Amino acid sequence: MTPVRPWLVRRLLLGAAQTVAVVLLVFALTEALPGDAAVVLAGDQPDPARIAAIRDTMELDRPAAVRLLDWAAGLAHGDLGTSLVSGRPVNSYVTDGFGPTLLLASLAVLLLVPAGVGLGVLAARHQGRLVDRAISTVTLGVYAVPEFALGVLLVTVFALRLGWLPPTAVGYGTDLLAHPAALVLPVLVLLSRPVCSLARMVRAGMIEALASPYVAQARRYGIHGARVRYAHALPNAMAPAAQHLARTVDWLLCGVIVVEALFVIPGLGTVLMNAVAERDVPVVQGLAVVFGVVTVVLNIGADLVTRRFAPRGEVTA
Repeated sequence: MTPVRPWLVRRLLLGAAQTVAVVLLVFALTEALPGDAAVVLAGDQPDPARIAAIRDTMELDRPAAVRLLDWAAGLAHGDLGTSLVSGRPVNSYVTDGFGPTLLLASLAVLLLVPAGVGLGVLAARHQGRLVDRAISTVTLGVYAVPEFALGVLLVTVFALRLGWLPPTAVGYGTDLLAHPAALVLPVLVLLSRPVCSLARMVRAGMIEALASPYVAQARRYGIHGARVRYAHALPNAMAPAAQHLARTVDWLLCGVIVVEALFVIPGLGTVLMNAVAERDVPVVQGLAVVFGVVTVVLNIGADLVTRRFAPRGEVTA
């Protein structure tokens, strides 16, 4: 087994390289805009003065390599740039939108882990029986429904027909925690597919772990069934699930664009959609870098959790 510290150093170096690759990719995609980026950003009927102002703000007359170095230097100091539309720092956009998105993601993860793991363990315990078939059928069916379609269905039934819950978060601002009713439907939509995929992954891992030689040896030693399941089989079943959970958290934190758009929640997804609609390239660039860094950090954390749960296996970067 590879010692933890050298492996961690290599993993951190790889994460740093991935972050650099994200920065280069985002800048390259921005440079690939057709024609003059200033003309594109100026709108359908561009004003020459506005084009000149945008070109001066983006410093398009300078070589791309010089602009990349300056932008990367600003990123290293936490400066994501300045919005072309409002003149506000991109950091303020991230700060304003991060709260609602983090709240939704946190609530979803708090419910996702017990629900997904519990359903997976329950299905594995009753492998091949009615409970297992019911859980597998329902999770597969729910997973096949797109978030937007499920959200529209829930809004139609519980908000418009029954009137139990508000259909959107309009009027509540960013303090959604003070209005828990507005969070119910978005969290349910966010949970729908991750719970199904996590439950099916835990089920498969549990079945494989329960059939392994070390579990059979533990049973021969007379270890109680519950202890075998939860102390020996479940940690090994959670190793691949940890990677999946990291991807799920990454998906939740990186905007949840469809859900935020459907329920009009002022999170990072809404910020990104508005920036794309307004062709505000610095905001799009800043959010893309933030999302990329979050992805790298979460993947490193998932690898650490995987090593903790399954130390016999090597973690692939």
